[in-house]
Amino acid sequence: MPLLSNGNSACHLSQFNYQRQIDTALAIPLRFDMGEILHQKTVLDNGLRVLTSHMPNIHSVSIIFFIGVGSRYDSEAEAGVSHFMEHMCFKGTAKRPTSRDISEAIEGIGGIFNGGTDKELTTYWCKVAHLHFAVALDILVDLILNSRFDPEEIEKERRVIIEEINMIRDSPPQRAQMLIDELLWYGHPLGRDIAGNEASVSTITREAILNHLGKHYRPGNTVIAVAGNVKHQDVVAGINQTLGNWTDQPVHPDYTAYQEQPGPRLHVEKRDTEQAHFYLALPGLSLFHPRRYTLDLLNVVLGEGMSSRLFTEIRDKRGLAYSIHSYVDHLLDSGSVTIYAGVEPKNLRVAIEAILEQLALLKQPVPVAELNKVKELTKGRLLLRMEDSRSVAGWTGGQEILTGRILSVEQVVSIIDGITAEDIRQVAEELLVDSRLRLAVVGPVAEDEPLDELLIL
Repeated sequence: MPLLSNGNSACHLSQFNYQRQIDTALAIPLRFDMGEILHQKTVLDNGLRVLTSHMPNIHSVSIIFFIGVGSRYDSEAEAGVSHFMEHMCFKGTAKRPTSRDISEAIEGIGGIFNGGTDKELTTYWCKVAHLHFAVALDILVDLILNSRFDPEEIEKERRVIIEEINMIRDSPPQRAQMLIDELLWYGHPLGRDIAGNEASVSTITREAILNHLGKHYRPGNTVIAVAGNVKHQDVVAGINQTLGNWTDQPVHPDYTAYQEQPGPRLHVEKRDTEQAHFYLALPGLSLFHPRRYTLDLLNVVLGEGMSSRLFTEIRDKRGLAYSIHSYVDHLLDSGSVTIYAGVEPKNLRVAIEAILEQLALLKQPVPVAELNKVKELTKGRLLLRMEDSRSVAGWTGGQEILTGRILSVEQVVSIIDGITAEDIRQVAEELLVDSRLRLAVVGPVAEDEPLDELLIL
């Protein structure tokens, strides 16, 4: 996960006396100091991993279930099944038969909840006052293990998801983002829309959803991260009682490994819009790459915040765009660096050229004052995130489910402090290469416009 995340995922928005002791569980006392926040990890006998972060001075508690499956695991014929599955978990259980029953159960205690599907994981989360932890846990467990998958509800939700797909296609910025993903991961499941497509969603059956559930929703493929004003032993006791009998079987990753291959570098989709929306992108670095944090810092220099180079040059100095920013994605075996802007169509070429100039300048050492500024921005935003219980749970759980290793905030801050201007320049030299540039444009632009001739650094 990038340090300053602009990651995107498809989300379902809802309309919305522990007796067993933990001596049957395997307790692993992994503790990292995050100021006053400590996190601990326990692995239950069935392989379920439980992480807690104690935040004694706040009123909330956040619970996040991380399931190690996302859209890249979907077959071509069942593209979107991971996302469909996540939607259906909010449609009713035996205990809470309707989506309204589920919403009222959470909203009746003042809580909020949601779910999300990304390329490599699925999440279900709830945030409540810490006194209601047991209720929130019961609701999330109920959603994940006891959903009814009623055939009538499946058909209704199928139509809802198709409308979601159509809504995204009708939004020029979102459509352009879909197109850049297709160019970045050409011919690979990573390049598909997380929600699938109308044809695949139309044919996903109840049996396919249940097969997906049985194959991937296993304790050994699940991490539960809890952060807030709760104690580790109480959390583990509660989870052990509700999920200790959840049976497991080996889960083998069955996604297609990614290898970069030649493909188209430009996709223009003509639309009658006031702006031309475009994404300019290059392949990046994986979650496991030793220089991923250097790339994160490069991205902050480039396009994070109102003092970044792109915002200063493209918006403030040249007045070419209202909205412009960059972000990075780190995946299990791939990654990307992406820039978005929306501009007046007549300014499209000059805006692309101006952005490419800024990319080329990254191959020169970042001045000391600027480097210090972006380090402080990065560290400050990270530390501010750690004031929120859901962000803390996401920090620990996201690392555990994707990498199996949790870096503390202090460890990451130390990494950031150690990055030099030369490190950033070397990453720029390695990644910012003409042949790797991709461009997706949606707007009133001729589809045969020779924009690919601009893709030179």
